[in-house]
Amino acid sequence: MTEKFLPDENRLKAAEENYKRVLESIKESAVKAGRNEQDVRLMCVTKTVEPVYINKVLELGADLIGENRVQEYLGKRDALNLSGVERHLIGHLQTNKVRQIVGEVDMIESVSSLKLAKEISKVSSARGIETKCLVEVNIGKEESKSGVYAEALAETLYEMAGLKGLKVEGLMTIPPVCENEKEARRYFAEMRQYFIDIKDKKIDNINMNILSMGMSGDYEAAVAEGSNIVRVGSAIFGARKYF
Repeated sequence: MTEKFLPDENRLKAAEENYKRVLESIKESAVKAGRNEQDVRLMCVTKTVEPVYINKVLELGADLIGENRVQEYLGKRDALNLSGVERHLIGHLQTNKVRQIVGEVDMIESVSSLKLAKEISKVSSARGIETKCLVEVNIGKEESKSGVYAEALAETLYEMAGLKGLKVEGLMTIPPVCENEKEARRYFAEMRQYFIDIKDKKIDNINMNILSMGMSGDYEAAVAEGSNIVRVGSAIFGARKYF
């Protein structure tokens, strides 16, 4: 017999308080930067988080969640109260997992190569649907991370523009770990400039509506530099628990 999961009441309360605190912090950061607070969305990142805690923030009005792993999302999706909630895949996606996730989420943020984009296009076209995505930029040129290098970004986007069943809506990045906010802001500012430059090119079938950058440790700096989606997990749900 499977043991019934019993939620931690203290963790439920902490998730509620943290969610409200992060929302307020985002608003303050936006206003401080001279931006409209409504222009920045909070994504609640749910990697390793049990459904009961995710549902708590959904009850509070959270309308955007992000999952890192295909199997984890599919495994807990039915236990989530997802009415009116937008769902993004934000983790590394292997081409052999594309068939499992296309059509199951509203957006794939981690399109890290032309090869992956072509596979998403192929599967989406076969199913008669259009998959929204963001192109992941490896802003720090880190070998340990996937993503398109900035100098290859424009050429890659021109190639993606011709892919059926794929709709590029913007850019996403995970910068290197930084020692201070000033260093983080430098990477975010670079991303904002690439975002603006690509938008100015007006490439057919390529939209620059979304700049997704900033996580639990640096989302305030990201907001200051123009991010309009911040991906926050541990600052809401606490440290991740790996099983």
